[in-house]
Amino acid sequence: MAATGARVITGARTNGSSDFTELAARIRDTGLMRRRYGYYWAKLCLVPLVLAAAIVAFIWIGDSWWQLFTAAGFAVIFTQVAFLGHDAAHRQIFVSGRWNDWVSLIIGDLFVGMSVGWWRHKHTRHHANPNKEGADPDIDLPVISFTPEQVTRRRNPVTSWLISHQGAFFFPVLLLEGISLHASGIARVLRREPMDRRWVEIVFLAARLGGFIALVFAVLSPGIAVVFLAVQLGLFGLYMGASFAPNHKGMPLVPATVKLDFLRRQILMSRNIRGGRFVDIFMGGLNYQIEHHLFPSMPRPHLRHAAPIVRAHCKRLGIPYTETSLITSYRIVLRYINRVGLGERDPFDCPLIAERRAS
Repeated sequence: MAATGARVITGARTNGSSDFTELAARIRDTGLMRRRYGYYWAKLCLVPLVLAAAIVAFIWIGDSWWQLFTAAGFAVIFTQVAFLGHDAAHRQIFVSGRWNDWVSLIIGDLFVGMSVGWWRHKHTRHHANPNKEGADPDIDLPVISFTPEQVTRRRNPVTSWLISHQGAFFFPVLLLEGISLHASGIARVLRREPMDRRWVEIVFLAARLGGFIALVFAVLSPGIAVVFLAVQLGLFGLYMGASFAPNHKGMPLVPATVKLDFLRRQILMSRNIRGGRFVDIFMGGLNYQIEHHLFPSMPRPHLRHAAPIVRAHCKRLGIPYTETSLITSYRIVLRYINRVGLGERDPFDCPLIAERRAS
């Protein structure tokens, strides 16, 4: 089923618990929740080797504008490493929670420069209530409005024009996402709030961010160094944002007062991206967003095998299972935020409401 845009969910069924229990039992019986140690150990061993090779290449090329291609390479490498950190943070790699936590800290903070503590605090709330107004931090961003209420709240002569054209600015804004990810993590670890392993994160982030900047300015002249960092951070943010945006943006919104059972809460608000192995690699497994939200600790290589089982289960229960191409998903996202920005209270028709009216 290809999505046409965001709708508003207005009610919920009550038999979702047994529906999910049945699906979970089927998934468990197929062995898809078992760890994939060979797959992940290969990736964990490859990460430092690839990063070391990239650094050696960077030093060997020296002070040259050719380094802008190296900057693009680092952006891709850091994003792919971040996907692996995402797997560890969701405890997909090891049975031991402690091992997963330390791997996510090393990968996220030390290799990528993103605070795992900040990410986990934000991402846990997203998984609990995807696309729910007032609960999902991913639809409450400072620069893009995803709900009519956000548009109304931010109205003034300048923001009014920007919001009405926000579709055109969406991908350019993602170029700033890399800076935002690093800055948000730093702000989180420096706040006076409870946080596990705060000093570990502070040391890792300082080593990664400070060390990388020092290396860049040690090898490159100041002008090239600044442009290098701008390209690396911009493309890193663009790649990260372009990987996460298709998964929920433009899917149904849930009012703060509505409660849904777990199965429908995760399926109705998530969108899968089809496209084969290339898309699997490009999006780090996030293209199986429905299966990931239903089974967050399922190892990444098992998600593609779980998809047919989940799809068949949804078909039997009459639950819409949304799947589309990557390009189409971007069109849906841009179309939705454009229409929200133009002030439409009901950006898209809801097929669930139409179905109820017909009955």
